[in-house]
Amino acid sequence: MTSTGYSMATLAEFKGREIGTSGWHVVDQSRIDAFAECTGDRQWIHVDVERAKRESPYGGTIAHGYLTLSLAASLSIEAGVIPPDAAAALNYGLDKVRFVAPVKAGSRVRNRVVLLAVEPKGPGRVLLTLQNTIEIEGEPKPALLAESLALLMAAPAA
Repeated sequence: MTSTGYSMATLAEFKGREIGTSGWHVVDQSRIDAFAECTGDRQWIHVDVERAKRESPYGGTIAHGYLTLSLAASLSIEAGVIPPDAAAALNYGLDKVRFVAPVKAGSRVRNRVVLLAVEPKGPGRVLLTLQNTIEIEGEPKPALLAESLALLMAAPAA
């Protein structure tokens, strides 16, 4: 959901404001297993359901922290961080990342995004600093707090 009036020309007006919140997305065991397969991180607390039920302090498997972090990009797009008149947006990196609470398999998460800074980077290019808060449905603490950087590029002038 894009904020009304949010565009390449008005970005600075939105500094310090919440841009939007994504919908809820399930982080189920199949997604956790696929991430483990892709990255090679097959720690038992992520992929061994029976062992995690017996030995994990969380009563079951949990998502990888980096899986949760990887969701920030697509969920921030869903939340509306790319103005409708931007031609492209590139992931430019991360500044601060904190894994606050584990995401238990089967939980639903969403991203609440605040625009922290707007920095011109040359003609038609703007660097955004975004505060991503990945919330876990029904939990008092978020899963993740991360400052991400996105480079927006305006459409070429006609």
